[in-house]
Amino acid sequence: MTRIEWVGADGNALIGDTFGDPGGPPVVLLHGGGQTRHAWGKTGAALAAGGFYAVAMDLRGHGESAWSPDGQYGLDKFSADLKTILGHFHTAPAVVGASLGGLTALLTEGEADPSLLRAVILVDVAHRLEPEGVLRIVSFMKDKSEEGFATLEEAADLIASYLPHRKRPKDLSGLKKNLRLGDDGRYRWHWDPKFLQGDQRIDPALMGTRLRDATINLGVPTLLVRGGLSDILSEEAALEFQQLAPDAEYIDVASAAHMIAGDRNDIFSDAVCDFLERVIAR
Repeated sequence: MTRIEWVGADGNALIGDTFGDPGGPPVVLLHGGGQTRHAWGKTGAALAAGGFYAVAMDLRGHGESAWSPDGQYGLDKFSADLKTILGHFHTAPAVVGASLGGLTALLTEGEADPSLLRAVILVDVAHRLEPEGVLRIVSFMKDKSEEGFATLEEAADLIASYLPHRKRPKDLSGLKKNLRLGDDGRYRWHWDPKFLQGDQRIDPALMGTRLRDATINLGVPTLLVRGGLSDILSEEAALEFQQLAPDAEYIDVASAAHMIAGDRNDIFSDAVCDFLERVIAR
């Protein structure tokens, strides 16, 4: 694994980790809102083992990537950053996008002419999301986002309340990758609080028509992966996505919720590698 630093659409630093041989078919991994590139560690390793060159990026305002000084976190900004980094690859990459990362991939490829990407894998996100599920995740992200946590245990408690289906880890050291330690000795989520403030925040309800049109216009191999326990993407919306994009493949991971890669990485990584091996000429 190698750390990289690229430049986004506004001159903003974008930090990533690479996995595998740079000569292999490239795959960009885009995490969900409030996450960091470290959500893709196991998947990146699996892709590298399969001969792919995987690059997991911290989205703007997340992890080690630069915060936008004017709080610009609209979906178009994330898409512009993605377009900017495409020139670093020897050929068009596939993109695996979870939640916010998936919306970014869907908008970028669905509005491109000609195509910019080799393939798209959407992780528990499509053209239409469930408002109650979106509200629940936003509420979780905002909870203690300002005051932070005195200890890693406090952060783990909040995560456990949001993800009751997931076994709480005994070793909490991995949490440090998703938290930053402030000068006051308190831990806070590793993303810019402005991400969920004002007019720049992501509002999928307002993007509905545009995302629907982007879905219809998808012209590259596409896989939609839904978590069977998800309250963000309903089965009805997933089936509707298939009607809008009839060439897209669809799988449902029954034992996973919205964060599929974290809940059942074994099933998820196998599905991603299998799909890419089939649709990308080697």
